[in-house]
Formats: sequence, structure tokens, C-alpha cells
Amino acid sequence: MDKSIKVIQGDCVEIMKGIETETVDLIVTDPPYNLSKDYGNDSDKRTRKEYIDFSRRWLAEAKRILKPTGTLYLFMGVRYISYIYEILEQELDMVFNSWISWCYTQGIGKTRGFSPRHDDILMFTKSKDFNFYLDNVRVPQKYYRSVNNMRGANPGNVWEFSHIHYCQANRQNHPTQKPEALFERMILASTNENSLVLDPFCGSGTSLRVCQQTSRNGIGIEINDDYVQMTKQRLIEPFYGFDSIDERMERIPNDLNDEKIRQEYIINHINWFLQNHPDKIELFLKKVYEKYPNTNKYEFQQISINCVTYR
Repeated sequence: MDKSIKVIQGDCVEIMKGIETETVDLIVTDPPYNLSKDYGNDSDKRTRKEYIDFSRRWLAEAKRILKPTGTLYLFMGVRYISYIYEILEQELDMVFNSWISWCYTQGIGKTRGFSPRHDDILMFTKSKDFNFYLDNVRVPQKYYRSVNNMRGANPGNVWEFSHIHYCQANRQNHPTQKPEALFERMILASTNENSLVLDPFCGSGTSLRVCQQTSRNGIGIEINDDYVQMTKQRLIEPFYGFDSIDERMERIPNDLNDEKIRQEYIINHINWFLQNHPDKIELFLKKVYEKYPNTNKYEFQQISINCVTYR
């Protein structure tokens, strides 16, 4: 396992108490929502008061160990999100930045009422002077225009990524595994290489896998030793590309009619948007040739050959 990646078994509050003040660049985590899911213990079966008190304690530690320029991304279910918001803003005096909606096409089915099709992610910063690297997470423009920033557009606060379905190769034996691309976006947006990322509820190890593949230092805390071992195994698996992608990343701009500009853009697109998704490059190039049949394929032949090694 990478020396820069650590997974620690134990209670997150107690372990966070041992982390030095203002040393963590980013905290990104998916804690239990207190919905009585089976995580191999009773961590998701607290009374309302117990859950809110527990949230207050770990969030206080989270604020303490964050650097002044640090950020917290927190997944949370609708039942408790208002309480968590109040703790962060009113009690801990952290700065609200974004309420992100992760939308997906499949979820819990209902026959009375509407089926849920999104999760919420709260983004708070420790201060108004925080790190944010927009260029790392831009999405391709719909059209080529000389006046556009072809490095891409802001992805906004509504994110569409597919669930990790039970038939998917990267699916772990964990009830609430999240797509790697969700963590990829948050980690790339709020850190540089060699930054320190903490996940106090590491679960199946998604955050650490993303840290590993994006050259970040990562610490994961997980109370269930089975999940700790699962994470360690996941970190030694070969990497073929993250298990999900924002479909916009494969979007080919319209009006790329000038061949010289198109050739330059295609190389940039791969470097900008598909750096962590090598398994998607070959399909992207096929879409380019379909949309722009007169594209000179020879320039990208070596790229296509390299793609084969990821399959």
C-alpha cells in the first residue's frame, strides 16, 4: 500500500483527537444517515439525540483539524441535513459554500409518493479564504467558440453520476458505496497533489482510492474492521480508470470545423477531462470520428494503441 495512504480502524472521534490542529487540507466523507442500515454494527441505529450529539462531536474535531483554507464535503440524508447544517453554520461558525445535488437514474422504488433520485452534499469551508481549483473540474463546452473558455465550464451544483450497481465490477460488499467520480470532483476541486485528505467514515475506501490515483495523501478512518480489510484490498487492485464519469466529460463540442483547431482540441480534451479515465479515451475518439469524419486519424493512432492497455 502507498505510504501516503493510511486506513485506520477505530472510532473516528477518538482518532481525530490525535490529529494535529490545522493540518488537514480537505475532509470529504459519507457518514451514516441514521437510517438503520447494516454496517456490521449499531452506528446507524442511534436515537435522534444520540445521532445529533455524535455529529456535533465529530464535526467539531473536523473544524479543528482543517487548515484555515480547508474545505469539508459531507454527504447527508434529508432527515438530518437541517440539523447538520445548523451545527456547521450556527455552532461551529463555518462558512457555507454550496448545497450540491447528486442525481442518479435509479434508486429506491415507491408506489405511494415519488421515488428519490438524488443525494445531498454540503460544502462548507473553514474561512472565506479557501482553496478551490476550478480548472481541475471543468466540463467540456457544448460549442466551440473563440470567445468561450475551451478549458471548460463550471460543472455547477447539480451532478449526474450513475450509481455503483450490484453487477458492476468495482462493486464492494458495502451498502452505500458511492461512485469514485463524485470523490474525484471534490478532491480535485479543493486540493493540489500531495495535499492531505481525511475521510472519517471511510467505508469501502472510495475516497482513498481516488487519493491514491490523484497523488494526494489520504487518511481513512473506519470502525468496521471488515471494511478496513476491504479497503486495503481495493488499494492494491490494478487501476483502469475510475468506475464512473460525468457524461459531459465525453461531450464533443459542436462547430469544431477547422481541422487544425480540432486536432489541438482533441489532445487538450483528453488531457483536461479524461486524465483519470483512460478506459474512456478510445470510445471518445470513436465519437470524434463519427461526428467529424474528415478528422486525421493518424495523429491519434498512438493514443488509441495506448488505450488498449487499459482494457
